[in-house]
Amino acid sequence: MNNFFEMKKLLFAFLSLILLLSCSGETTRYKNPYLPNYSFSFVVNTSLPLYSGLSSAINPVVLTDINNGITMIAMKISSTEYRAWDVYCPNQSPTSCSRMTINGVNAKCACDNLEYSLFTGVGTGQYAMRPFSVEVLGPNLIRIYN
Repeated sequence: MNNFFEMKKLLFAFLSLILLLSCSGETTRYKNPYLPNYSFSFVVNTSLPLYSGLSSAINPVVLTDINNGITMIAMKISSTEYRAWDVYCPNQSPTSCSRMTINGVNAKCACDNLEYSLFTGVGTGQYAMRPFSVEVLGPNLIRIYN
């Protein structure tokens, strides 16, 4: 009977440890108070000349969803994986200065000269770039949404 309680304590401690280790504070870096949280869905046809940069890997492109007025930076990683990020500097309120530009495989904020990886969205500022979800719909179609 005593072994039963010891096993139960050990199992509880093991599950607690797994739970603690699986929690990561990194997700809070995306919960940015400066950038508004808006919902949208934007379908991109990468065979169109305007979006053809997304046909090849590691070629970031600035995209604007005309219907919703949302601007983002998107990049193809592989045939089945893309990344998309909000174009505004993550550590400032949106202004004309806070729109990032592409600098190789990074995005650079003109206001504070901070750079962020277009692979991870992480830079040296307090907040990381705001990620958008990307779904591959077909060979030349992707959907970017929030």
